[in-house]
Amino acid sequence: MEAVLYTKDRDQRVTCTACLRRCRLGPGQPGFCGIRVNSGGKLDLLTYSMPYSIQIDPIEKKPVLHMLPGTRILSLGTTGCNYACQYCQNYSMSQRKDVQGTRIEPREIVKLAIELGCSGIAYTYNEPTVFMEFAHDVGMLAKEKGLINIFVSNGYETPEAIEYASTFLDSMTIDFKGNAGNAFYRKYISVPSADPIFDTIEKAITEGIHVEVTDLVVPEVGDSLEDARSMIRKIKAKAGTSVPLSFLRFHPDYKMMNLPSTPLNTLEMHYALAKEEGMQFVYLGNIPGHVNESTYCPVCGSMLIYRNGFSSDVRGLDKNGNCKKCGFSSGIVLRYKPNKAGSLSTSILTR
Repeated sequence: MEAVLYTKDRDQRVTCTACLRRCRLGPGQPGFCGIRVNSGGKLDLLTYSMPYSIQIDPIEKKPVLHMLPGTRILSLGTTGCNYACQYCQNYSMSQRKDVQGTRIEPREIVKLAIELGCSGIAYTYNEPTVFMEFAHDVGMLAKEKGLINIFVSNGYETPEAIEYASTFLDSMTIDFKGNAGNAFYRKYISVPSADPIFDTIEKAITEGIHVEVTDLVVPEVGDSLEDARSMIRKIKAKAGTSVPLSFLRFHPDYKMMNLPSTPLNTLEMHYALAKEEGMQFVYLGNIPGHVNESTYCPVCGSMLIYRNGFSSDVRGLDKNGNCKKCGFSSGIVLRYKPNKAGSLSTSILTR
């Protein structure tokens, strides 16, 4: 399948414009992701209609915490990625540079989501930007059927990619790693800088996409409070104080099995720092049952949404997303008719 996000250069060379690597490729040459390839002077997406994994997830698993709490989402991903994270928990997919999967056309995916009672489709597990054209074609059909579309992304997209995605994308969770420290990105991800990701946040919001932000706090090598403060201030400058911000617990995996899980007190210090910096909605993730999984009104402090792991209970919001106690407008998009079809975290297709 010929890609959309690329430009043609001289001598049958092409430049991919999906991610900020902007790989310039000669004939037969794949990009860093391994799945976008120059085929005779045009850029082909090799994983089009070739998902490697599909399953039903709660929307909170993405995490998307301020849109349709308690609903189910059909999640899919392919092989390939524009990052080389040494701690990746989906490395069998993302770091696989060859094309593997099962052929399923976009229309079939949308039909499956509807049949399983899902409220939308999430493009996740590997970086969705690298299979953007596939996601676009699924997403446009999903939108016609009233389903929402979610990207779980590292944020390393070009402005062209965000503009293209805005035609179908409703929500985007942008994942920072290691407190957005540039030294961490260079050593553990093979990316020169996290700085352009803040521009992605701003661009996505400008394009009308609902944005949430996470940060994977990696102990010992990516947990600097100085870096965290800098990251929070940059997020605030681009997105304001109401953007949801989650600090996620690291679990050792792939090439970083030598590190421990993130200590709870480290995460709680990050939470306190974000609140000190004026962020209204701050969360701790990957810690089921922690008090800071839930949503609280920034004005009166009452609980708006109770969460435990990936389950949620809307307690303190009226149908318009306002605090029942003080009337504060949370901006949370609610749904009051949950579809009971399907089941949480049910694997449909995986390798």
